[in-house]
Amino acid sequence: MTDKPTLHPRNRHQGRYDFPSLIKAHPDLARFTITNPYGKPSIDFANPEAVRVFNRALLKAQYGIQHWDIPADYLCPPIPGRADYIHVLADLLAEDNAGEIPRGAQVRALDVGVGANCIYPLLGHSDYRWRFLGSDIDPIALASAKAIVQANGLNKAISLRQQSNSKHILSGLLQADERFDITLSNPPFHSSRDEATRGSQRKWKNLGKQDPKRKLPVLNFGGQNNELWCEGGEIRFVTQLIAESAACGHQVLWFTSLVSKASNLPGIEVALKKAAAKAVRVIEMGQGQKQSRMVAWSFHDDAARQAWHAQRQGKTQA
Repeated sequence: MTDKPTLHPRNRHQGRYDFPSLIKAHPDLARFTITNPYGKPSIDFANPEAVRVFNRALLKAQYGIQHWDIPADYLCPPIPGRADYIHVLADLLAEDNAGEIPRGAQVRALDVGVGANCIYPLLGHSDYRWRFLGSDIDPIALASAKAIVQANGLNKAISLRQQSNSKHILSGLLQADERFDITLSNPPFHSSRDEATRGSQRKWKNLGKQDPKRKLPVLNFGGQNNELWCEGGEIRFVTQLIAESAACGHQVLWFTSLVSKASNLPGIEVALKKAAAKAVRVIEMGQGQKQSRMVAWSFHDDAARQAWHAQRQGKTQA
């Protein structure tokens, strides 16, 4: 039996949260702090407002993000797991760069489905100073992300773009001269609202949060339709992403996506073979109760990927 994966070694969220420091950074968090059954400070993770304020405190205390908010009923992400994805991406880029993580504004990342919370660009820029383009089909989500970017003076580091055709993911999104070292995507898990609701109910039951005296939210962490489910679910989204990536494979070093359901991997592997990907990685990840994995693929062979890094470093030195 193998040990379950834990948080990445560079993840800032090892061990228990330091609530005194978080409350000092964002005093409003004190209103939502409770004592859990083990006698430790915590928050009620079934309360969307508590999670929103908790995230605000985490981002301010540990990432220097002074202003962060999202519209009501939009996805409020658990930050430790989001940070893990960024660190795994950094390790992937280091593979073809003599083991050194590339840092700074010369590294460009594309966040497919940036969402109202803009969380991946915020974390990736804070930890590695990468430059991000965030795309989304939802104009309200993009307006929220733009407000976060502007409020924190990050306009040079993070730009945003609407995917105008909701039936496409990458097609028609990129300009012909754009190049990206990495793309990331956290696709909708579910194929319908009913499936998403059942998933949330199972989660509350597993965490022992079913309390008949208190009404729990229908969906944990909130979320709009396109954030939580899509037609065909995760497997449909990822296989479409793979198919569309082939057309712009010369513009991107590595495409990646989270995959929450291991049962979807065989179908994804078939799609990658069909797309003629030259390199594929499946990296296991795990945060607490949740296990996931990242699938990465490239249309560049080993030598071409190394040359990509060398060319970027040449531009940096020039």
